[in-house]
Amino acid sequence: MFEKTLIFKDFDSIREFVKIANGKPYDIELSYAGKAVNAKKTEEVFTLDLTKPLVCVAHCDNPGEFLMQIRKFVYRK
Repeated sequence: MFEKTLIFKDFDSIREFVKIANGKPYDIELSYAGKAVNAKKTEEVFTLDLTKPLVCVAHCDNPGEFLMQIRKFVYRK
């Protein structure tokens, strides 16, 4: 399992993330304030407060490629 905090700057970045997530064979969730949704479903992702950092959990053993693809969304305090 892999966990990273992400932030999205606009709707296009969310759509890009969902497209990346859909290309993976494992489950990926986004969560905020105790609510978790399937990161592969755009309509579910839009139910979260997208102005806040979201926790991304990918259920995989080797997240290297996924992390490289989503690095521009990683939240840096």
